[in-house]
Amino acid sequence: MNTDRSSLHLEGIPADKLITLQGYLEPFQLSLEKLQEVSHRLRRDMTRGLGKHSHHNAPVKMLPTFVRATPDGTEKGDFLALDLGGTHFRVLHVRVVEEEQKVLKMDSQICTIPKEMMLGPGQQLFDHIAACLGDFISSRNLKGQTLPLGFTFSFPCEQKEIDKSILIRWTKGFKCSGVEGEDVVKLLKEAIQRRGDYEIGTVAMVNDTVGTMMSCGYRDQSCEIGMIIGTGTNACYMEEMKNVKRVEGEDGRMCINTEWGGFGDDGSLKDIQTTFDVMVDEASVNPGVHIFEKMISGMYLGEIVRLLLVKLTEDNFLFSGQASETLLMPGSFETKFISEIEEEEHSLENVEHILTKLGLKWDEVDARVVRVCCDTISSRSARLCAAALAAITNRIRNNRKLDHLKTTVGVDGTVYKKHPNFSEELQATVRLLAPACHITFMVSEDGSGKGAAMVTAVAQRLARQSRLLEDSEGEDEEEEEEDENN
Repeated sequence: MNTDRSSLHLEGIPADKLITLQGYLEPFQLSLEKLQEVSHRLRRDMTRGLGKHSHHNAPVKMLPTFVRATPDGTEKGDFLALDLGGTHFRVLHVRVVEEEQKVLKMDSQICTIPKEMMLGPGQQLFDHIAACLGDFISSRNLKGQTLPLGFTFSFPCEQKEIDKSILIRWTKGFKCSGVEGEDVVKLLKEAIQRRGDYEIGTVAMVNDTVGTMMSCGYRDQSCEIGMIIGTGTNACYMEEMKNVKRVEGEDGRMCINTEWGGFGDDGSLKDIQTTFDVMVDEASVNPGVHIFEKMISGMYLGEIVRLLLVKLTEDNFLFSGQASETLLMPGSFETKFISEIEEEEHSLENVEHILTKLGLKWDEVDARVVRVCCDTISSRSARLCAAALAAITNRIRNNRKLDHLKTTVGVDGTVYKKHPNFSEELQATVRLLAPACHITFMVSEDGSGKGAAMVTAVAQRLARQSRLLEDSEGEDEEEEEEDENN
């Protein structure tokens, strides 16, 4: 066995069984050299995704977000945030307090989107959103204030500006007509104008990874990476403008939404995909798409474990060769079971409880083998995530020609937050893969709400600074003219 976490829980498994088990688990156990190779491949794909012509066919999309800076600590004011990503959406009132370096959620309200509205005309959906926003503004006595709005819209969009975002396609059960190919900010503003009973200020479109980075960035100004590892996975980071070939301009930086879940969609991860990964991909709603996400994120980890346990049972290695009906059902082994099984304190009790729940007849050796399987698959997830994160931190360090990079990663997602060993293993592995980078990890609090407000606050600060600069340049020109005239 290698030195992954799985090797710590081998006692109680007979030696001959261990040797056989190793044969099944070996494809999941990636050496440091292999992880370095994976990291290198992602860096190459990131460059392709940033290219003016190569991005069309790049598996890692590297989408410009038009977020041009992280917080500098001087942001302040009241903001609205709108978070739409499923059958419910949230409206929030957020206050940014400069003196305390805090982003406070003053109040929020959840609104439901009826099923028929998810499939009806787009105008009806946006009228409903505008009505809920209006109710919130009215009930919180915010009428009369024209507050800026941060809009988290968690559907595939092509962002053209910070306040212009074109819906590429609906997902998550939505199919509203007249929205795909349209600017969602424009549709929202038109719905608010149709009501005519309140106004909003500037709008900033926010991806959830960017919200994660920005909600941490106010507390820690060195936060320049946002990472989500939950049901799905993604990351964003601050890239040098001169490398963002699809957007005009050479100066400064821009946040790039990597969409790293698509890494491997061109077959570049075939050598580390196990037969179980291939089965998970083939059975998914989008075969061949988001290969990396399917190897590491919460939506799929439980199913990878289930398929492995089914194979071990078929080969008469587990449960005396007797699978239960429940175990044979896709999705029956939930990802949260992995976290429960790996909790140190009640480890074997938890395994035994879960196996009984799945209708299996087990003995203690079976329980120990199941634990090692869970350990191995969650460990691979953490190590692959570390390889991807190392690709980003090493790229930032090289971009800036630094011997040593000190940076902070804002993180969100249930796999990172709930799994007992994931964060520790991710951090230990990234230190090995990016030894010249000192990385601090900060868990995001409400990135899609507070982060959306923060993006808006930063956009306002930059606009303010730009106006001041223009005014001072204008004054300088007037003075020069006066000098010439004199």
